[in-house]
Amino acid sequence: MLTLFHAPKSRSTRFLWLLEELGAPYEVRTVDIYRATTKSGARDPANPHPHGQVPALLDDGVLVTESAAIALYLTDKFPTNGLGPEVGDLLRGPYLSWLAYYAGVLEPAITTLWKQRQDEADQATYQALDDRLRTTLEASPWLLGDRFSAADMMFVSLLQFARQMLPPHAVYDDWLARANARPALARALAKDAA
Repeated sequence: MLTLFHAPKSRSTRFLWLLEELGAPYEVRTVDIYRATTKSGARDPANPHPHGQVPALLDDGVLVTESAAIALYLTDKFPTNGLGPEVGDLLRGPYLSWLAYYAGVLEPAITTLWKQRQDEADQATYQALDDRLRTTLEASPWLLGDRFSAADMMFVSLLQFARQMLPPHAVYDDWLARANARPALARALAKDAA
């Protein structure tokens, strides 16, 4: 049985969404986390994440942490609905690239912007990120063309919390609207609010 260690209205919400999209059997264990923005909460001893953060996924005793790793783990474990291209699929490389790009480029750039510590190098990275993402979405509805994937979920989940962190292009708003219309997201948000 999969167990998602979850804190409401956090980065782990996207994994409620992914698990709902996958139709995977899972249970949720709600844990407390420290929230820097509100200076509230605390590390929960029931949370197995080594840093006391979420998400954390436990699968038959195997702990998986870090969002990109969890997305890849789950889409590989439940391949039938195509949310993560399998090895041998021509979209596998782009999928892995977008997951790594999220973790290695988008998160650090947005964190820097959020903290208002932009220098010239940071601005160049942010502009390159915007150019790559915008031109990809101008050419197709999803990061992998016509195919919705867990990579879209990773990026969109950030926009759901902080749309203002990317420039005001209609292509981002349209992408967010397409993703927000997915029935699995509605189910996940209902569980997040419970």
